[in-house]
Amino acid sequence: MNPPLPHPDASDVPVNCAVITVSDTRTPETDKSGQLIQSLLKKAGYQIQDYLILPDEPQEIREKVLGFCQRRDLDALMINGGTGIAPRDTTYDALERILEKILPGFGEIFRSLSYAEIGSRAIASRAVAGICQGTLVFSLPGSTNAVKLAMEKLILPELTHLVTQLKA
Repeated sequence: MNPPLPHPDASDVPVNCAVITVSDTRTPETDKSGQLIQSLLKKAGYQIQDYLILPDEPQEIREKVLGFCQRRDLDALMINGGTGIAPRDTTYDALERILEKILPGFGEIFRSLSYAEIGSRAIASRAVAGICQGTLVFSLPGSTNAVKLAMEKLILPELTHLVTQLKA
């Protein structure tokens, strides 16, 4: 059963995005998840203003995210990687201190959708979304399948609406 479609938003609202991949090993050439996020955003008509790969170091993640959120040319920041529970997965820990508002439904629904695809391993995901200095921040797992799921089922259908709400 498909959920009902939300009411349409104005399609002429420009949405400028940045993408951060958190990984100790990926490069721009091997970053399939970061490439997928950019491709899906562009295909949906959104603009990519910046792209960056960071090591899984909480202080560096926090500093870069805060810097991006201070930019007035960005509406949304998509982060992938570092959302699990392994010792080097620190993205959630870095973000929890700087997100002013959490969108709990994002993580809850994402884990529910993930459970339908991968089963009980979905409980290890610390995917989160929220607001930092007026910028939407989505933190996704590094898995390409997880990125595709979150982007197609949750982020792309609501991105314009959420940005419009923030600018109201």
